[in-house]
Amino acid sequence: MNPVLSPSIKYWLNFFHPLLMWVLLAISLYAAYLGLQVQRTRSAQGEEKKELIKGRYNVKHYQIGSILLALMVTGAIGGMAVTYINNGKLFVGSHLLAGLGMTGLIAFSAALSPFMQKGANWARATHILLNFTLLGLFAWQAVTGVQIVQRILTNA
Repeated sequence: MNPVLSPSIKYWLNFFHPLLMWVLLAISLYAAYLGLQVQRTRSAQGEEKKELIKGRYNVKHYQIGSILLALMVTGAIGGMAVTYINNGKLFVGSHLLAGLGMTGLIAFSAALSPFMQKGANWARATHILLNFTLLGLFAWQAVTGVQIVQRILTNA
């Protein structure tokens, strides 16, 4: 079965993945901020700790992280699907490979949550390292993604 999409729909589908990823990059930065606040709360004492606990940064960080996991995996699959629908193939290059790596990193990072909830510092340190690596790759992906969008716009 080969569904036929109008050229207009196929063209506009190209922009769903990049827009979603830019939104997720911004949300990732917010999640990093929340994570840093969780660390700050963990090391604070006295009145400062009481005030930070009121911010419920741990709950917010966990919720935002869950949303990021779901949307990043969905966005990665969607980006590959649209590329395949429009071109009949995937373009294996640094953008695709880094994106697949990022998908694995965020899944691994989220899988550390049960260990962190039980107080495992090795899991916490690994989670932080993976997520800052993920942010770096995400920023790089944003640049290469813009280049891909520019090519799409040029070829339109």
